[in-house]
Parts: sequence; C-alpha cells; structure tokens
Amino acid sequence: MGFSAPTWAALVQFGAAGLVGGFCVLHWVWWRGQLRQAGAAWTLIWSTMFALLFLANGLLAVMPAGSTGILHFVRAQLLAATVVLALPATRAYAQGPPVRMHVVVATLLYTARAAAWIGVGLAGGTGSPGLTLGAVDSVTFLLPVVLVGVYVVKAVGKAPLTTIGSVLVTLSAVSTVALVASVLVADPTLRETLTITWALPLCVGLEALGLARLRHAQWEAQRQNLMRDAVARISNAAWFLKDPESLLLRARDESRTLLADPTIEGSLRTLSRGRFVTELFSDAGRPLDLRERGFLIDLAQIVSAHAERAELAERLARAAFTDSLTGLPNRHALDELLTAALDQADVERTRVAVIYCDVDRFKQANDHHGHSWGDALLVQVADHLRSVVPTESGVARVGGDEFVAVISRAGTDCDLVELGSALRNGFTGGGTSASAPRLSVGIATWEPGEPIDPENLLRDADTAMLEAKRTRSGVLVFDRPLRRRVQSELRLRRALDAGIADREFTTHFQPIVDARTLEVVELEALARWTHRGQMLQPAEWLPLAEDSGLIVPIGETLIASARHGLDRFQLPVAVNVAARQISDPHFLELVERAWGDSEWVRLTIEVTESALLADDAAATLTLQALRDRGVRISLDDFGTGYSSLSRLATLPVDIVKIDQSFVREIGTAHGEAVLRAILALADAHRLEVIAEGVETAAQLTALVGLGVTRVQGNLLGRPSPDLPVRGPRPRRHGVLPAR
Repeated sequence: MGFSAPTWAALVQFGAAGLVGGFCVLHWVWWRGQLRQAGAAWTLIWSTMFALLFLANGLLAVMPAGSTGILHFVRAQLLAATVVLALPATRAYAQGPPVRMHVVVATLLYTARAAAWIGVGLAGGTGSPGLTLGAVDSVTFLLPVVLVGVYVVKAVGKAPLTTIGSVLVTLSAVSTVALVASVLVADPTLRETLTITWALPLCVGLEALGLARLRHAQWEAQRQNLMRDAVARISNAAWFLKDPESLLLRARDESRTLLADPTIEGSLRTLSRGRFVTELFSDAGRPLDLRERGFLIDLAQIVSAHAERAELAERLARAAFTDSLTGLPNRHALDELLTAALDQADVERTRVAVIYCDVDRFKQANDHHGHSWGDALLVQVADHLRSVVPTESGVARVGGDEFVAVISRAGTDCDLVELGSALRNGFTGGGTSASAPRLSVGIATWEPGEPIDPENLLRDADTAMLEAKRTRSGVLVFDRPLRRRVQSELRLRRALDAGIADREFTTHFQPIVDARTLEVVELEALARWTHRGQMLQPAEWLPLAEDSGLIVPIGETLIASARHGLDRFQLPVAVNVAARQISDPHFLELVERAWGDSEWVRLTIEVTESALLADDAAATLTLQALRDRGVRISLDDFGTGYSSLSRLATLPVDIVKIDQSFVREIGTAHGEAVLRAILALADAHRLEVIAEGVETAAQLTALVGLGVTRVQGNLLGRPSPDLPVRGPRPRRHGVLPAR
C-alpha cells in the first residue's frame, strides 16, 4: 500500500500536534490566570487551530491517496482559519489598529475559495480540488495572506519589540515565505512538503511567546501576592506605630524593596480639618505600571488614614482632659495632676497645696452682662492664674467659675496666703470698678505622712473657699477649727437626714392676735426638731438645712401640718418659706400637693426679702401664681433688707411684718420715727401690717398707739403644738388689759 507523504512527515506532524496541544493547556491556564485577557485568549485559539492543522497534516500523510479529498478540504479550511486568526492575535499582541474589516475581507475570500472547492467536488473532481482550481485557488488563498502580512507590518512597525517579539516576527516571516511558496511552486512533492511544514517556525515562535508571557503572568501573580502581603504588613503596623512619619518610612522601605527602586520617596502633608494626603513616588522619574501605581496608592492611603486617626485621637484626648473655653486642664486632668503631685511629694517629703478659686457673684454678673461677657471673664481668670501661679505648678478649671491650682513643694501657710492674696487682689475682672467680680480663695495643704487622698484635699480647699466667701475674708486656709466645724456640720447633716426619715420634725403654732382685743386671729406654723429627746433651736440647724436643700422636704411637711392645723383649729395659718424653697422649680406643685386644692384664702406664705432677691423673676412669678389662687403673701423681717422700701410696690405681697429689731427700739424717738415711716409706707401701698417680736406690755401699748392692728410675740403666746387661748380677754374700761 502506498502513502501520500513520507512516514517521517507524519511523525513530525503528529508530534507537533501533540506538543502544541499540550501548550494549549498551558495557554488555557494562562488565560484563566490573566482574568481572560485578550492576548491569552487569542494565543489559546490560534494554538488550537495549529494543533488541528498539524493533526490534519499527519492524517493526510498516513491515509491512502484516493481517500483524502474531504481531509484536504478540512485542512484547507484549517489553514485559512490560522491565516485569519493571525489578524486579531497580532492586534492583541501589538495593540494594533482596528482589524474588523481585514477579518471580514479575508473571511469572504476564504469562504469563496471554500465554495469553489465544494463546487469542483460536486462536479466530479477527484483528488485535491486545489489542483483543479488552478489560478483561482492561488488568488483566493494569497490575497488574505497578503492582507494579513500588510496588517502585521503596520501593527508591528508601531510597537516596541522585545527579544521574544523579534524572534516571533522573524519566524513568522519564514513561515509566510514557506506558505506563499507552497502555493506558487509547481513541484507537487515540494508543494506538499511546504504545505505541511510552513507552520512549524510560526508555532515555535508563538509557543515561545506564550511561554514567555506565561512566565511573566506567574511573576506578576507572585508580585501581586507580595504587594498584598506588604499592604497587610503596613496595615498591621498602623495599629502599633503612633507616629505617622514612622509608618511612612516603613511604607517607603516596603515599596523600595518590592519594586526594586531605591529612589522611591514619600511625603505627608496636612490639609484642613484634620485631613492628610500622602504621596509615594519614584524620585528618579521611573515610569510605573498600573499595578505599581495602585500599590503605592494603597500604601499612601493607609498612611493618610493612620495620620488622620492619630490626629483624631489626639483631639479627643485634648477634649477629654482640656477645658475647651480656657485651654486649661479639666477635672479629669486635675485628678491625674494632683495624684502625681502627691505621689512625688510623698517620695520627696515635701508639702502640696491646693488653691481653690471661685468668682464672686459670677451668676448674677453673667445673667446681667450676658454669656459672652461671662466667657471672656473666665478666660481672663485663667490667664491671671497662669501668670501668678508658679510655672512648676498646675492650674485647672473644674467647672463653672471654679479654678484649682496645685502647688508642688509648697511653702509655709504665710507664703500660701500671700499667693492667695495675689490671686484675689491682682484680678480686677477686666476693669477697675469696685463692683467688678473678685476671687474667693480657699487653701488646703497636705503634709508628709498624711494619707494620700486627692478628693479629700480638694474638698478641704473647696470648704475653705466657701468659708472665705461666707465670711468675706477673701482668702482662707483650711485649719483645724474649720475642720472641726465641717465635721460638726457633717454630723448635723447626717442627723438631719435621719430626722427627716424618722419624722422627728413637728409643727408648733404661735398666735397672731388682734392688738386691741388680743383675740387670736391667725397662727404661724413653725418647724421644730426634737433630736434624741432634746429640742434643737432653729438657729442650730436651719442654715444648714437651707444650704443643703433639706429645707425643701422639711418645708413640705410643714405645709402639710399647717393644713392639718387649719382643719383642727379653724384659724388661718401662715407658713415661713425659705429662699431655697422658692428657687425650687417644683415649689408650686409641692405647695399644691401638701396643702390640697381648697382653702387657699386661709393660707399665708411668709417670705424674706432675701428670698425675693435671690432669684427675682422666678420668685415673683411663683408668688404671683400662688396669689392668683388666693394665697396671701407676707414679707417677713421687713426693713432689714437694703432695697425693700424702693421695691415694695413691685413685690407681689399683701402683708408686711415689722422686724423685731424695730419693735425693740420703739421706746426711742428714732425707733418710733422709723416705725411711723414704715406704717405710712404700708398704708400708701394698702398693705396690712403685723409687728413681730412683741415682748413687753410697753411695746404693745406703743404699737397700738401707732395704729398697728395685729401683733405677734412671746408676750402674746409662745409657739406650742396646741392652740393658745382664743377670744377677747377681760379688761377695764379705756385701759389695755394687764398681762
């Protein structure tokens, strides 16, 4: 049996088909790894066509000559496909111009050639149809080859060639020459030889290019993994490095190592509102590919985010430990400062002093001048403290108008008093007016060997400041007598709490009588406290009850007892109310709850002038609301304040009670003149008058002579839990009854 080609040719063709088929598997892996890029895809498709072409050539070499017509046709179409696929593959490799029209023209020519082959076959041609077609076959085959060659020259001529690219172009030229020669030569044997071998050089170059790009893809994948690892390392380092500059240096070193470029530098610039921008760049101007630029941008963004996070953390720390208005340390920072100072002093065996400063009458001045003025004043206080307090000491604002200075290695008490005086006298409140706010200063010291208790030291200094404010001394050092008084007040405060809880407070009633008939016309309810079987005088506990706010529950109990007294004795009742009670925003609700919803006209609320002046607007509104319900308002201790006479017309009052200090002076000409003036003023404003503190018959006689209609005092009845004698007393005609 004869064969159409030598056996060696068949072996070469089958070997080439198998080898190219194996490369196709690698190209498929490359295509998958390159995220289906065009170059990898066309290399896979073109290599597949070559493998099929080699397989067809091998089959033609081993099949009998009379049965190869269809296989010749298949090989011709595979050959045409490899020629046409050269167009998109070249464009993908060299980034050439659009190739669609070239593909269409070449495909049409090869389609016409295939149609001619089919026509000859149907007409009864035998053997190879190409041998019968002659010139038509050659023209339709060579024209697409020429078209492809022109496009390849145009595309490759504009693209930079690498070494492997140059080898591929050279081998492609050899294959093209062999392919053209296979059509033009006349010797059938040589033609067949060229036909089955022309693709071998091109396949060698194509597979070499594929392997080179596959290795490059593997290198890119490895580099991408290294970049990802570097980004992860920089991200982790951002949590441990506090300095953004240190993180920038580490990011720069990572990029230098990974990109093999020692000229890479970095910069970190601050923008507005706590924003930062970071740049990593090649100082030598080396061009960077897209992946390298993305890598540097990722590192730069991590550094910028770390810088912004560090800036935010610093701002939050400042906000947590710094007063936003004055820039001084706040209460949290003061705790740390004082604790550190005490620990250091305990080691050095030195004194520590705490100076507590408060602005006198700050609330009233702030309400009068406005909050902007108040803020400016606090800033002035902070600047004043900074300038006067020694530089090695610390100053803090603990809230409101209160400031604290911690003095390490403090001197003697005289030195501290001198410093406190400088703080008080050196501050003028932004002016020289005598009414400008001043500072009250309290000083407390810690001695070596004493327990380290920052809170107690601050409390002692605060107590000294409050005592300096109360006594108007200005500067006061916390000493043993003050400590004893504070401890006594603390014990009294605890006793007050227990007394309220145990219902130790009772109500006594003192009569208010008609000055002429001595008939009891009204009762005044007074709170009395019996503690451990002994009744304490109001002067002993009332100031502390008002200062601590315990007067509010005591007052509620008193009003409720007054209502029971009304129901029991059927007499109008007057109740004393302190300034702290009126300033309570729920005072009106408290009165309604304790008194009930009826008999308002038989209730009198007694307030002092100081209670009205403590919060003028709020007190006036509250008392007016009570008057609207029918409650009578009495101004107690009238005449002892500094502005009662000028403000009497504006106060919501119905009764004035003349203070006992004026009653005691009624026997003198001066005292009688003052009482006449008060009575004339009350008459002008149509106010009722009650004289309190009547102790003698002479005082009673004089008051009646001045026209006072109601009086109150121990002469007429002491406070007691029971009702005093009620009704007119016997008297001789025209003479006031004797006691």
